[in-house]
Amino acid sequence: MARKYFDCREHSDPDSGETCSVAISADTADEVVEAAVEHVVQAHGFDDTRELRDMVKAGIKEGTPPA
Repeated sequence: MARKYFDCREHSDPDSGETCSVAISADTADEVVEAAVEHVVQAHGFDDTRELRDMVKAGIKEGTPPA
């Protein structure tokens, strides 16, 4: 089973001055979604909404995050 990851660095907006260095990986997409949503809510001030969860799910990739 291939690992899954969400790389918050790919979703940062450098034009706003906000960048992030966090990448989250786990064995399942559900684990990644839960951890990534928690991170985005806590670190970036988003609300835990269906749209946020859909965005995270769409951003999940197989493998491990690049260095």
